[in-house]
Amino acid sequence: MHNVSANGANIPALGFGTFRMPDADVHRILPQALKLGFRHVDTAQIYKNEAAVGDVIANSGIARSDIFLTTKVWVDRVGHQAFIASVDESLQKLKTDHVDLLLLHWPQSEMPLADRIGALNELRQAGKVKNIGISNFSTALMAEAVKLSDAPIVNNQIEYHPYLDQTKVLGEASRTGVSVTAYYLMADGAVPKDEALKDIGATHGKTAAQVVLRWAVQQKDVIALSKTATESRLPENFEIFDFELSEEEMAAIHKLARPDGRIVSPGHLAPEWDQ
Repeated sequence: MHNVSANGANIPALGFGTFRMPDADVHRILPQALKLGFRHVDTAQIYKNEAAVGDVIANSGIARSDIFLTTKVWVDRVGHQAFIASVDESLQKLKTDHVDLLLLHWPQSEMPLADRIGALNELRQAGKVKNIGISNFSTALMAEAVKLSDAPIVNNQIEYHPYLDQTKVLGEASRTGVSVTAYYLMADGAVPKDEALKDIGATHGKTAAQVVLRWAVQQKDVIALSKTATESRLPENFEIFDFELSEEEMAAIHKLARPDGRIVSPGHLAPEWDQ
């Protein structure tokens, strides 16, 4: 597996995501993922599973320095003290003195963006977070976050899959040296059933899911989050670095994008998306 380097951060190109994963599943599946070779783990305050993630990492026998750990601050952490206290609580649950990447989970919050970016910078200066970033930010908000921050913004975690064209966000990220982490790559289960993707997979002896994970990590400065609660699927998700998609195959996958491709857009959290 390669790392994606962005504004000083070195992020493993394939991560294990824990969205909607209850503690029991985290305790069952994350140890197997780490044993297999996953070294990038993604969680969030709102997932309510930081403590389980922390338990598994602490008991894994893998040095903390070998794991890239990301968490995200939820939008209701309003006010400087509440924001900082929430991160201290996350660190306690995660059983670590730092996270490798701390993201603002969504752009909309009653706490102004400048104040939230200021808090991220303070946490970084204190050594509680190594790198800072954002999630679900549009190009305009990305540019604003970069401008507001003293420390480099290293990542924007966004919904990205073959049915959603994110060319504009990727372009803005590239312009500012920001990496992009793709979540929802399976597009709510549409990807594994897609005949065009299955056909591409057949030529490589791979599944449609593996094709899309490979499509993501084969793009410059893009990191893929994979997620499964099924142990037998773990090796499938991990084995995406032993083949390469041709330029024609990459283009064919990009062409699957459609205007109504976005899946995740909660009205009270989402920005005005790039059209």
